[in-house]
Amino acid sequence: MTEATRATEDPRVFYRDIKPYEAPAELDELRGPRDGSVELPITVYWGPAHTFDLANESDVVEAYQATLREGRTVDQVELLNRDLLMRVWPELLLPVRVRSLWEGRFPELSAA
Repeated sequence: MTEATRATEDPRVFYRDIKPYEAPAELDELRGPRDGSVELPITVYWGPAHTFDLANESDVVEAYQATLREGRTVDQVELLNRDLLMRVWPELLLPVRVRSLWEGRFPELSAA
């Protein structure tokens, strides 16, 4: 049996395939901070440190990945900044469905 055959015969439903993801209606709604630090709520990021330095590129990437994957729209508009998102978008490791949702709604991200 090939890997492709096993995948099509697999009756399991994975949470990653049904988890609801959210995105705002417009990128301009993202009014989060551009500098300083941002503290993610426990509902968005449950790691040991919740505060991220926006001057540190790896902190921005980690905070934005968590917010896009786990945040509701209300979290995203408060925590994400449009310009920072455009800058780090190519570096973000996101589930396929999250990337598809955001790039489908905001084609300018694909060009970033």
